[in-house]
Formats: sequence, structure tokens, C-alpha cells
Amino acid sequence: MELWKVISMVMVAVGVYARLMKHAAALACLAVDPAILLIVVGVLMFLLTFCGCIGSLRENICLLQTFSLCLTIVFLLQLAAGILGFVFSDKARGKVSELINNAIVHYRDDLDLQNLIDFGQKKFSCCGGISYRDWSQNMYFNCSDDNPSRERCSVPYSCCLPTPNQAVINTMCGQNMQALDYLEASKVIYTNGCIDKLVNWIHSNLFLLGGVALGLAIPQLVGILLSQVLVNQIKDQIKLQLYNQQHRADPWY
Repeated sequence: MELWKVISMVMVAVGVYARLMKHAAALACLAVDPAILLIVVGVLMFLLTFCGCIGSLRENICLLQTFSLCLTIVFLLQLAAGILGFVFSDKARGKVSELINNAIVHYRDDLDLQNLIDFGQKKFSCCGGISYRDWSQNMYFNCSDDNPSRERCSVPYSCCLPTPNQAVINTMCGQNMQALDYLEASKVIYTNGCIDKLVNWIHSNLFLLGGVALGLAIPQLVGILLSQVLVNQIKDQIKLQLYNQQHRADPWY
């Protein structure tokens, strides 16, 4: 319990720091501000662990039942999210595509977002959402004739194929790549989009993801079970105490 309290307080602290230090526009590409999400999850986790810890120490049935109910709700929400994500996989894919496209649009707005996109493209050996030409959505990489940017019709360096024994990274390796066709561009950069690569990675790592989900679910189920066992024990103790008090008051006992 104490460990979860520390984790929840760290999450709140990181969320508050990120919220104060980051500009809201930099995270406009995301459906939920990660800083707000960290704060909310951290506060809820702290309250949940508080109910479980104090409820068990003080043998408070109300707090223990609140703890058990909240864990049950969290477990059911996770289960529902997994089922909905599987059943409505096409809509989930569309949402991921929307997030990636929005991230491309805001690529230059925030250094952390830029580093995240670059890491993803290098990790999955991909470029853009559907293809490398998705980078035309960004105002700096747009191929329109009236674009004055030096990066016009280019792609980020993270799209470039790795060069063996390269001592210095060539950040201009993606220059004018959008103007080339797929065959020519594929000699220099990754032409496949990151969405298909991400979907393929998920399919190839289903056992890993299932193990993570199981690792999250087991402690929740154990917490629900133990809290209910403790509640039943406390109720039995209360019944026993009432029984003893009634018979002590009975002069024939």
C-alpha cells in the first residue's frame, strides 16, 4: 500500500510539473493532455490506496467496501476497453491514424513531441502515418509552391535509412524526398507508414501485451478478494461481540 502511495504522489508531482512547464498548444495533437491524465490517475490512485490502507488498519467496513468497489470498477473498465478495442478495431485504427496525423502537424511545436515521433519512426522503421507523403500535412514540410521553408517537400531525418558506420547524423538526408516516387524514395528513406507497422507489432506481441494485462488484473482481483474477506471477518467479529454482549446482560447466562 505504501509503495502505491509513493507512486501516486510521484505521478501527481510529474503531472503538475509537466502542466506548468509545457504549453497547451504543444500537446494539442493528443486526445488527452498527458499531464492532466497523470494528475487525475495519481490522485485517484492515492485516494484508492488510502481507503484500502486506512480501512484495513482501522477495520472500517465503509472504506474497505469503497476500496473493493473502486477496484472492481477499474477492472471492469479495463476489461471493457480491451473488448471494445478488439471488436471495434477499425475505429481504433482510425483514432490512432488521427492522433499520428495530428502529431505530424505539430511536429515542430514541441521538442519532446518531436523526439517522440523521431524515436517511433526509427524504432518501427517507418515514415508518416500511411506513407512518407503524410509529412506534407506539416507546414514546414509541405510541398506547396508558396512554402518558404528550407524543409519544403522533405521528411524528418528519422525517416532515413540507417547508414553503416556513420559518425555524424545527416539531418538533411530527407531533403526533397516527397517529390520522389516510392521506388526512388525507398533507396534513401522508409516509405511505409507507421500505422501498419504499429498494428503488425501489436499482432506479433499479443502474448506480451496479454501478459502485461494479466499482470495488471491479478493484483486488482487479489485486492478485491482480500478486501471482501476482511469485510466478512469484521462483520463476523461484530456479530460475535453483539452476541456476547446480549448474553452477558442475560442474568440466566
